[in-house]
Amino acid sequence: MTHAPPSAALLGLFARTRPTRDGAVLLRSALHARRLVLLKALLVRVHRHRAELGGGVGGRFEVAWDLLERAERRAPSAVRDLLDYPTTGGWLAAALTAPPGPELDARLAHFDALALTAALRAGCALDLTVATPHGTLPLTGLGRLLTGADRVAVRTTGRHARLTPEGAGPDRTVLLPRDPRSGSPAGSGWSPVLRLPGGTAVLDDLDPYRVPRGGIGNPPRTGVEAGPAGRAVWAGQWRAALRLLDATDPGRAGEVRSLVRVLVPVAHAEKGTGPFGATLRAAPGAVLAALPEGPREMAEVLVHETQHTKLAAVHELVPLHTAGPATVHRVGWRTDARPIAGVLQGAYAHLALTDLWRRAARSTGLPAPWRTRAGQQFERFHHQVGRALSVLLESDELTNAGREFARHMQQHHARLGATPRALR
Repeated sequence: MTHAPPSAALLGLFARTRPTRDGAVLLRSALHARRLVLLKALLVRVHRHRAELGGGVGGRFEVAWDLLERAERRAPSAVRDLLDYPTTGGWLAAALTAPPGPELDARLAHFDALALTAALRAGCALDLTVATPHGTLPLTGLGRLLTGADRVAVRTTGRHARLTPEGAGPDRTVLLPRDPRSGSPAGSGWSPVLRLPGGTAVLDDLDPYRVPRGGIGNPPRTGVEAGPAGRAVWAGQWRAALRLLDATDPGRAGEVRSLVRVLVPVAHAEKGTGPFGATLRAAPGAVLAALPEGPREMAEVLVHETQHTKLAAVHELVPLHTAGPATVHRVGWRTDARPIAGVLQGAYAHLALTDLWRRAARSTGLPAPWRTRAGQQFERFHHQVGRALSVLLESDELTNAGREFARHMQQHHARLGATPRALR
């Protein structure tokens, strides 16, 4: 399935980093189209390697596929929402790259849980048994059930689904609403994701595919469970960061609410390394972050990572560069040299931040600490972004569309001007 590229006018708006309603609609549509292509590619891979799959793996995959199709016929919007959830992309990437054998078998086992989640959200009548490897049943975007068993029986009765681990007594049965988002379960072992205030995003510190195996970044950071107290801190920072963005740049605040679906807590590295955020190409819409020091840093991480999601989607629609990692360039915000893709990614995110900081520094109605930090950050990064844009425009590694994209970025950078007058 292919998707029409953005018009020249819309591509120019993307390059200037400013939020647009049409841009957000296009990005969500392109994401869904790609997710369907990857899901079909996985089906083809399973058929191709069926003889190499472990006992029963291929059959269970087909049963789960049928269940997913059944759910889609009943509630297409609910299934689309599930397929577009960021960790679904993380699972697909892991399954498509796992070597045939035990590793691929383990990745495919997760499809049982994914299809079950779709069926529960669609309100399907169920009477089946699903695998729960390692004694856990993750329901994507909803939560996790600790089963203590390898399999769990699922039966729907009325408006609820009864989940009973194999070999467990009646006291281990968990009663879930047909759609677990609509109410609280009864029974032990269930942990829901945290609904963040002021939007539709969640804090997901439970999904097994929220962070790649081995962690992310250098040094590698792994996913962590925040715990009740930690979750409250995350929710407070999220709320305060959105309030700060609402007061500084309502358009960017709306863009964060629209494009960020999941916050994923990761472990802290050593002190003094600054705020950490990351976006996985396979899982756009998820912001992986170590807990920032406060709302100002949280706001910056959210804006920064939202730009990575946007740029990755644009590049999928219209390739902006053709270079591999061999040729590297220096940029002001990194100590290591970066390939042209990294230069473009960093320049794009920091261009959006310099826009945000300029607005904050020039406003008289914002908290003084935010204005002060914004002014300092603007002074630090405005020149660095300009240097990076020069690298991009002098490079022969951009496509024609990429060069035009960089020109629009440069024009917006020039409009931002030098140090905001309010800071002189």
